[in-house]
Amino acid sequence: MRDCPKGYISKQEFSAIYKNYFPFGDSTKYASMIFQLIDIDQNNEIDFEEFIQALNVSAKGTVEERLEVSFKLFDLDEDDRISPAEMLAVVDSIYRMVGPTQVLSEDEDTPNKRVEKVFRLMDKDHDGFLSKQEFLDGARNDPMIMNSLNLYAGMV
Repeated sequence: MRDCPKGYISKQEFSAIYKNYFPFGDSTKYASMIFQLIDIDQNNEIDFEEFIQALNVSAKGTVEERLEVSFKLFDLDEDDRISPAEMLAVVDSIYRMVGPTQVLSEDEDTPNKRVEKVFRLMDKDHDGFLSKQEFLDGARNDPMIMNSLNLYAGMV
């Protein structure tokens, strides 16, 4: 009630909250992507019910449910597959958001390298896209993805 007395939050307010949590980087793009994901009715507001649904999956959902949400995050054009360009847009927004606070291995120290590595490991049919199943299977073996899924575990 204190943070959201109107019962909903706008994209700008949501972005401002992300900025508080990631002060050393630029969270604007990532916050916008997460906002679109949570705003189920696409009315440019996240209401209490949408927020609680998202928080519930993030905090108490099964690994499968959380991976499904991750897939939706990366599948920007909602065609049930992830292109390298889609993944790069999301990964780049994450790298910009965390800024210099994370030290990454040489094979993942840029968004392009991260995307190339993910596709090398996950694109089993070598068609240049990740199907939902390829992503779900590959993500289970990716420490960075699995760690991000546990960010809110146990919070609710």
